[in-house]
Amino acid sequence: MSNVKILNGTNLPNIPWQDRPEGHLLPIWRYTENPIIKRNPMPGIARIFNSSVIPYGDKFVGVFRAEATHGVPFLYLGWSDDGINWEYEKDMIPFIDENGNSAIPYYMYDPRLIKIEDAYYIIWCQDFYGAALGIAKTTDFKTFVRLENPFIPFNRNGVLFPRKIGGMYKLLSRPSDSGHTPFGDIFISESPDMIYWGKHRHVMGTTGNWWEGMKVGGGANPIETSEGWLILYHGVVNTCNGYVYSIGGAILDINEPSKVLYRSKRYLLTPEKWYEEMGFVPNVTFPCSTLQDAETGRIALYYGCADSYVGLAFTDVDTLVNYIKENDGASWEDQHEGRR
Repeated sequence: MSNVKILNGTNLPNIPWQDRPEGHLLPIWRYTENPIIKRNPMPGIARIFNSSVIPYGDKFVGVFRAEATHGVPFLYLGWSDDGINWEYEKDMIPFIDENGNSAIPYYMYDPRLIKIEDAYYIIWCQDFYGAALGIAKTTDFKTFVRLENPFIPFNRNGVLFPRKIGGMYKLLSRPSDSGHTPFGDIFISESPDMIYWGKHRHVMGTTGNWWEGMKVGGGANPIETSEGWLILYHGVVNTCNGYVYSIGGAILDINEPSKVLYRSKRYLLTPEKWYEEMGFVPNVTFPCSTLQDAETGRIALYYGCADSYVGLAFTDVDTLVNYIKENDGASWEDQHEGRR
């Protein structure tokens, strides 16, 4: 049993898991059989990475960023008994509009998948006259109806909260520009109906810490705990050899998540293994999804590796929350509700 409680969650006795290696110092440790998804995982697909997984019945379902051999990314469904070995549907997800017409964007990438009440939502980045967010809803993983795009361009890294807060849906995002954004802060917005979004607040920006000095962006879905909303996000630094993407952690106020209670000034995971350092885009660890078991506090993290693979890592809620609090570097600006 953990001291920090995972709230609004379910017991997940079949969560993928490996115990922490002896002498391991960081709060997150990698699966020894990584990467769990390698190159050319299915016909016509060169790479799968930056993907999202959730429990579904006694199994697991995933929405995968699948980069086709012609270079354009789309989203595919996958199914697994153990959360490690995956079988993929042969066709991309057939999104439709509210009238039943085909509504597949020009491209789609970096999906997050989440259950809110009785529905499942996918949020991703796509072309909407520039990089912007798209959202779709399903109840059965057979029919996927697209909702209105939440924001105008340019925006990326959309992450929904797993329940309403104060009667409102909440969404993290990273406003950007039309290129490979040389800046980026995390903002939060709210909606009564998943259509109209407003009441935008700043959550947090870059810091003087080397691994997140250029930009930060959302990662996995927030985990509701007795200490607040636990989030895993990505931080980026620009080096003489290109960008490096690391994974950071923070805890947000449970009722007003624009306020950062704690924020680790040290990274939780940074590129160190060959599958993180070498690939289509080298030096990337990009968090997209977690599974958690409320009874034991175990957390399994799925993360993209070098824009080429999917990696799996592990932690538990006590270890992660304690590490973030012990290495807290939250500023006054972080702790403010984000209005100016």
